Amino acid sequence: MTLYSSDAMSGKRILITGGGTGLGKGVAAHLAAHGAQVHLWGRRKEVLDAAAAEINQACGQARAHVQVVDIRKADLVDAAMGDIWSQHGPLTGLINNAAANFIAPTRDLSPRAFEAITSTVMNGAFYTTHACGKRWIDQSLKGSIVSTLVTWVWTGSAFVVPSAMAKAAVHAMTMSLAVEWARYGIRVNAVAPGPFPTDYAWKMLSPTEDVKLGATSSDEVPMGRYGTVPELANLMILLLSDGCDYLTGETICIDGGHHLAAPSTFAGLTKLSDEAWQRIRESSQAASAASKAQRNV
Repeated sequence: MTLYSSDAMSGKRILITGGGTGLGKGVAAHLAAHGAQVHLWGRRKEVLDAAAAEINQACGQARAHVQVVDIRKADLVDAAMGDIWSQHGPLTGLINNAAANFIAPTRDLSPRAFEAITSTVMNGAFYTTHACGKRWIDQSLKGSIVSTLVTWVWTGSAFVVPSAMAKAAVHAMTMSLAVEWARYGIRVNAVAPGPFPTDYAWKMLSPTEDVKLGATSSDEVPMGRYGTVPELANLMILLLSDGCDYLTGETICIDGGHHLAAPSTFAGLTKLSDEAWQRIRESSQAASAASKAQRNV
């Protein structure tokens, strides 16, 4: 179903972190199809290039641009943001989409594993938001920031504690900056998707058949299905457009009623045995190794 005209985002320049794969890529394609220029950030050049080529081919013109950026490094983020401003012009919007996550008993987490998730989700979102926001403020430009969160920001979730903590921090940032930056014409919102299957994330978050997972099961969604990328992207267009300038500081859930009707967390994993956790660990390690191998090609 088409909600917006094909030029609804014309004149918009949007940065999407983690834009080379999954929901980030899907949303970027949808924005570009509606007229936006999109900038894709990630750590794998070949993945970013492939995503941009696919988007540009679909649009029939160059609307997608890429930069290899490790958003865990503040200086790299600021330099890359400066490059966008100088080479293409100011952004009008930012989507904090990059994330890292895996399921594991918290007792087994190493400091390195904790840092790998929180540095991407929390630090990365702040560094990118700060680098973009300060430029808007300095140049008296309006802007819109949207962060991709989870319903766990309201409930917490067992077995994904670093992600729950980091996403909750970005939720707090959303509410805090909405107040602080409203006078500059900068709106700060977030979305909290329910189950939206993507290849890598699904392997990391649904690696076992030993127990039914509320967080990734369509059976637990009142609408009886998973969400689709166009549905999420349509919400993003609304939040990034000029049509809802009075909306700020909100985290909007889009999950088919999932979190209202059933546990939308990984609480069901309390039933697992140590042997089942070992199988999960091996599955997650294999998925991670495959991702790293692709990044190093």
